[in-house]
Amino acid sequence: MSRMGDVLAGFHAAWEFESDSVLIRYERGIRTPKLFQALGERRVPLEALQGVTLTPGKRGTVVLRAQVRPGADPLLEAADGQLKENGDPYRLVLPAARETLAEYYADELRAQLTESGPAERFLVAAPSGPQSFKAYDAKASFDGTTVRFRWFWTGASSEKWKAGDQSFPVAELGGVEWRSPELFEGYLRLLRRDGAEQPAQADQDPAAVVFGLGYGPVHESLPFAASVLAAVRERGPVAAVVAAHRRRDPADIAERIRHLGELHQAGLVTDEEFSVKKAELLAEL
Repeated sequence: MSRMGDVLAGFHAAWEFESDSVLIRYERGIRTPKLFQALGERRVPLEALQGVTLTPGKRGTVVLRAQVRPGADPLLEAADGQLKENGDPYRLVLPAARETLAEYYADELRAQLTESGPAERFLVAAPSGPQSFKAYDAKASFDGTTVRFRWFWTGASSEKWKAGDQSFPVAELGGVEWRSPELFEGYLRLLRRDGAEQPAQADQDPAAVVFGLGYGPVHESLPFAASVLAAVRERGPVAAVVAAHRRRDPADIAERIRHLGELHQAGLVTDEEFSVKKAELLAEL
């Protein structure tokens, strides 16, 4: 491996190479993605990586990217493939003039990687707590042992008001479901360890908070979800917990598709997002 302490600096981040890990430090500049600023820095053990690539980027840049083993990073597990390319915390963008140097470090790093395939446990530390953020219908907080939702009267549904503010000990949770606020109907849902049935719609589920109108941004809600997920996994393996499929009222589906179409026509939802979400809604009939 390269000498301990070697640093490769790019746009928005710098990678420091150690004997057993890569320390990624993110800048706090105004152009740095907010998620990176929220993360600050992350130490990534080499055993958490299974590859590294170097590819041409846009506008005279090259992109060095570390490939993380499935299941090794709670942040990526919570994101579930929903992060946009420029929001990938394992991408280092550099000027094309530094391609030779980047290739050197890529080769050095590849030579040290010995693991591949799914990891049996999280190898990268979750964002540190305590965590909190404002969703559209509640303030969510997590102190390391308990998740709490405190409803806002301006956004919470009547079902949530009837249920009252919620507290969820980690011991009762089996997982976390995060849907990006950058997509249609974003939310954070806590999945129960016992697999008890939960309402299909997040705005009707007291174990979920919904995003929208600037509430629950990625840089706040995703680190929160990753911290909760890591705490759940630390308590030991649980049976696979998934949200039970529940059939919706066809009239409700039609209304949601109509609203989705309005967002699409207004340019707030891309063609791809429209097609994907429409297919998801139709599948619930």
